[in-house]
Amino acid sequence: MEELKNLKYIKLFSVSLLIYAFIGGFLFDVPALPILNESIRVLYFHVPMWFTMIFLLLISCINSFYFISRKKIIYDTKSYTYTSVAVFFGFLGILSGMIWAKFTWGSFWTNDPKLNGSAITLLIYLSYFLLRSSISDEIKKAKISSVYNIFAFAMLIPLIFILPRMTDSLHPGSGGNPGFNVYDMNAQLRMVFYPSVLGFIFLGIWISKLKLVLNVLKNDN
Repeated sequence: MEELKNLKYIKLFSVSLLIYAFIGGFLFDVPALPILNESIRVLYFHVPMWFTMIFLLLISCINSFYFISRKKIIYDTKSYTYTSVAVFFGFLGILSGMIWAKFTWGSFWTNDPKLNGSAITLLIYLSYFLLRSSISDEIKKAKISSVYNIFAFAMLIPLIFILPRMTDSLHPGSGGNPGFNVYDMNAQLRMVFYPSVLGFIFLGIWISKLKLVLNVLKNDN
């Protein structure tokens, strides 16, 4: 099957990068930052999970466009598969962020625009699955969910990237709070952070391709 091509290389890259990221994340020195202290190590895992989610949702959105233009059901299957794996990473990102927030901000959840935007985004995508489950006709399901998926990704951009930057936020890069610069992303952090981002993205692609094969076989039966 086409989806299995190059899978061993994706697996190799993912495992290698994540092993390095976990070793570096727990053993390498980190800068002594106020408030964050050793908890800054969560950065190596929390943020890459969100990057992976967004990357997979982008692939899902592209496949929705392909389905609308080419009318091939495989693109809807791909879109559904990438979305399901992306939402899984999104929930991991939420959980790891809540644990980090408890240690740094004193609460598992605050009225922060980026946190609220992320939660709304996940709710929008959970509605995507509810929508699909409510339609029995496969072609109709594919058409409606493809349009909804494109709408969902269009909503993700302002909810996560635009609106939080226009207001004060505890997150970096919002309301004058520095984001990924010398203050919170020096060379020590970058040498682990960027490989971790790539490792998690490759992991997301690897899981998605395996799940896609299962979904295709399930649909064929």
